[in-house]
Amino acid sequence: MSSHVQQSQPDFKAHFIQLLRPVVEALLPQGGGVSIEFARPRQVDHGDYSCNLAMQLAGPLRRRPRDIAGALLEALAVSPHLEKVEIAGAGFINLFLRRAVKQQFPRYVLEAGRSFGRSGNGSGRCVQVEFVSANPTGPLHVGHGRGAAFGASLANVLAAAGFSVAREYYVNDAGRQMDILTLSTWLRYLELHQLLPRFPAGAYQGEYVRDMARRIGEVHGNRYLHRPDSLFAGMPAEVDIDAELDHLIAGARSLLGQGYAHIHDFVLAEQLEDCRNDLSEFGVVFDAWFSEQSLFDSGAVVRAVDLLDQRDCLYHRDGARWFRSTRFGDEKDRVVQRENGQFTYFASDIAYHLHKFERGFERVIDVWGADHHGYIARVKSALQALSLDPEKLEIALVQFAVLYRDGQKASMSTRAGEFVTLRALREEVGNDAARFFYVLRKSDQHLDFDLDLAKSQSNDNPVYYIQYAHARICSVLEQWGGHQETLAAADTSLLSSPAELCLLQRLIDYPETVEAAAGERAPHLIAFYLKDLAGAFHSYYNATRFLVPEVPLRLARLGLIAAVRQVLGNGLELLGVSAPERM
Repeated sequence: MSSHVQQSQPDFKAHFIQLLRPVVEALLPQGGGVSIEFARPRQVDHGDYSCNLAMQLAGPLRRRPRDIAGALLEALAVSPHLEKVEIAGAGFINLFLRRAVKQQFPRYVLEAGRSFGRSGNGSGRCVQVEFVSANPTGPLHVGHGRGAAFGASLANVLAAAGFSVAREYYVNDAGRQMDILTLSTWLRYLELHQLLPRFPAGAYQGEYVRDMARRIGEVHGNRYLHRPDSLFAGMPAEVDIDAELDHLIAGARSLLGQGYAHIHDFVLAEQLEDCRNDLSEFGVVFDAWFSEQSLFDSGAVVRAVDLLDQRDCLYHRDGARWFRSTRFGDEKDRVVQRENGQFTYFASDIAYHLHKFERGFERVIDVWGADHHGYIARVKSALQALSLDPEKLEIALVQFAVLYRDGQKASMSTRAGEFVTLRALREEVGNDAARFFYVLRKSDQHLDFDLDLAKSQSNDNPVYYIQYAHARICSVLEQWGGHQETLAAADTSLLSSPAELCLLQRLIDYPETVEAAAGERAPHLIAFYLKDLAGAFHSYYNATRFLVPEVPLRLARLGLIAAVRQVLGNGLELLGVSAPERM
């Protein structure tokens, strides 16, 4: 769980909404539901904030937007933050902050330190973010890496916005995929002893399976050796891949007895440990690793299905039990228990999501691969059938990342049956570049990952560009050699050049950006913000002397860039990227 710190700097948007709300209600008594929103104008001469409120009220009031804008401004209370307010275009209201107000922000930043940008807007509400949750049947690949980077950054942003965040990994340790991995490892173990007639096409092909088989041999010797001739001899002449695997799994269970469970537990532990280490090295840490098998062991799956049955949401057909999900908006009904008595993955997913809300989470965010889009309706249908609010479950879809090298799409396969692993990507480009490039786009947009760009030390590489800005500021402050605690008291009224005012405005924008990133579940907004802030700083750096003879001006400029450094560090921390002092 994460904590938050209340900011001391003014919230301009909230302040302006507070000023405008009574004016709107006086003009339109039923206007309490009108959304008052502010945007950042692209042109400096259009002010610091722009509002289209007059256009929203034009229809209900049946008046020209410019006339409404005039009426709004005439009734607007005086604000200590505003220099002036203007009407522009069809009726936009442009607000200009007082320069003295902007000039206070380096002090706010330096006094708040790592807390700058954090807020209490989430009011400590409990949110669970479940992400990655890859089957523990092999190494994490580059697709999992994007989900990991997105989920971890989103959780950090929500915590910064004042939510109490729980990060969870759902371990799919029950079911057929683990059985296939267990079978695959045992067959490779037999292969090491020249006892395997052939390796089935549908089994796991990766080299990591051979590695696990070798470790079993090193620890247990010949303990699990059985001639598999009867398994393959009993195979029907024409059988599809899935049927072949099911036949071999059943045979392995019979031959190995309790040994099958030992191999199953061994490969599960091996893959989970590899996954934990990979993610931990990537800066992704979970508060809980939740076992799917525990839902069966505790009876939670049976209970969830029984609850649906008690609500007349199940029926029998062809020997199976079906959930009436079409009653709740799904495109077709779904099987929860097969004719052989086994529960489906969907049944355990229902139990898992019921368990989440019974643990007290006020909102649950699942981060899924984009190929799971069709799964959303059925899970929400199940929640609705259980009298839970389906709107409290949010699904964030993550598209796959496509690697490019030398301008060409890179092969996603290293050896037969293996994708490029997350570990291999991290070794090639580094953690920082991987974490940052993964969140450079909205999660549901395709991501082209340029490996050459990610490794380059150039201004075209966004993570290098941002980190270089941080390191440059560290270098200037090191050359100065003074006590940085004194910079919060600098006379920042001396900051008046266009470049300085631009940087001041960027500092003002940071808390609002964190709030927007949390509200929109969009950590890429932090990445965009950091690129803009770094760009504004580099321009200022290239045109400005900092260690000037005039002490007040020197301290003012150093205070400004020290504040920029702090915000760069704060933002990079949310994205899981380091802020180096030297490069």
